Amino acid sequence: MSADLSKLLGEWPYEPGKLNVRLITGEDGEPRVQVRLDLGILQMFTEGRPDGQRPFGYDSLLEYYEARLDDSDAAPPPAAGEEPGGASPSGAAGSDEHKARFSLSPDDCEELRSEAVQYYHRYMAFLVLEDYEGVIRDTTRNLRVLDLCAQHAETEADRAALEHFRPYITMMRARAMASQALKDNEPKAALYAIDEGLEALRQYFADQDEPDLFEQSGEVQMLRGMREALVPKLPVSQKTELKARLARAIEQENYELAAILRDELRMMKDPAGGA
Repeated sequence: MSADLSKLLGEWPYEPGKLNVRLITGEDGEPRVQVRLDLGILQMFTEGRPDGQRPFGYDSLLEYYEARLDDSDAAPPPAAGEEPGGASPSGAAGSDEHKARFSLSPDDCEELRSEAVQYYHRYMAFLVLEDYEGVIRDTTRNLRVLDLCAQHAETEADRAALEHFRPYITMMRARAMASQALKDNEPKAALYAIDEGLEALRQYFADQDEPDLFEQSGEVQMLRGMREALVPKLPVSQKTELKARLARAIEQENYELAAILRDELRMMKDPAGGA
């Protein structure tokens, strides 16, 4: 069989300005996602790591490092008179079960970032295919990468390197959850997913000591636009439930959520023409 891809590329022309995605069946009978690029075709597995690799026998590097973290957390503390990491003051090696605190080296973080890019390409392809469950799975997974690096990277640079992607991934996850809910004819669940996404974004900017950037965020505008298109389609019977949620939010002093709920109530139209 020729290694020349010209025929394959010619059968699926590249279309500039469009994310060209298709689902095919591999020679092993398993599905593959393909993305047409200007210089070729990107092919990914639909389950596990997109390139099909199993680092250290795990589905991904993330799961490998999470397993190491779990092992580290489960290890007993050093015995009396023993230094952390298993060395006694005399220099004798301690028990293997006395493990050092888990951390990620710069090389570990770089590998995790590279792996996360693979999942980014796949969840964008899933979005085009309207495989919202796949988008939810892969965005949730990439948020775990951000959390792991933020909490356990050895250097400040590596702890912060991925954080500016958090708003985008959070928005994409909320968008997919809302889209799946609408696909399942569950508009109330869709609205809840959008509210959760907006709250997560508000908390992110608050944690960054930049709360004013919430209103300027493109991700926030995206979710608000989706919500504004959704709310008028909700059954009027849900107006009572929104009012109850608003009352609970005020009682709990969650004024950010209360503001969101007030906006939703204002957008709901009374069939008699009232507010």
